[in-house]
Amino acid sequence: MSLDIQFKLKSNNLYLKYLRTHSYWYKYLNRDPNSFLEFENKVKEDYHLRPIDRINRTFDTIDMVSSIIASLNS
Repeated sequence: MSLDIQFKLKSNNLYLKYLRTHSYWYKYLNRDPNSFLEFENKVKEDYHLRPIDRINRTFDTIDMVSSIIASLNS
């Protein structure tokens, strides 16, 4: 694995955690360093770190708060 990829992995604990639970990525990153972008996207997708996930979480929180307020007013 290239040093650049190793530095990127070690600088982010989520990458290391994901790599430990999905060890097949070692093979992909060793064979093709260009697959790191795909790896990053997969980590973000699985840990719900994409912008759309944040928006959905915000809407869920707003819905929960509004339902609590509605139940208190009843």
